[in-house]
Amino acid sequence: MSTTKKVIAFLFVGLFISSFNSFALNNPDAIVGVWKTGEGNAMVKIYKNGNKYQGRVVWLKEPNDPETGKPKLDKNNSDPAAKSKPVLGLINIWGFVPKEENLWDEGNIYDPKNGNTYSSTMKLINANSLEVRGYIGVSLIGRTDTWTRQVAK
Repeated sequence: MSTTKKVIAFLFVGLFISSFNSFALNNPDAIVGVWKTGEGNAMVKIYKNGNKYQGRVVWLKEPNDPETGKPKLDKNNSDPAAKSKPVLGLINIWGFVPKEENLWDEGNIYDPKNGNTYSSTMKLINANSLEVRGYIGVSLIGRTDTWTRQVAK
């Protein structure tokens, strides 16, 4: 086998192995699970819905309204019909698609504290840390919160 053929064969094998390793490391379902927000006042269960990812509030540190003693409602929502729905069980993140290894984009995040919805990205820092960024317009103008994976007990 000539030197040129050996080099081409070596490059081809290297390219094949490299693409296989990249595919093996990229796990779009890596964000699936229960995550505690950075403030520690809520937990969100992220799951796959079709070919996108979304999340639902599954735990609140203070699930009840201190004034009424009843479950907290989505009272800041601009949709009058949604104002009477509880925050617990609310889908607050949706539309995320995997873009590259450890990055999900094109999503939205809803903040029941102020009733606003923001564009959002999520970046998996390690197996137990997820950076969730909400922004208006461009990603440079926004806020990042680090969520922590919760282990099933």
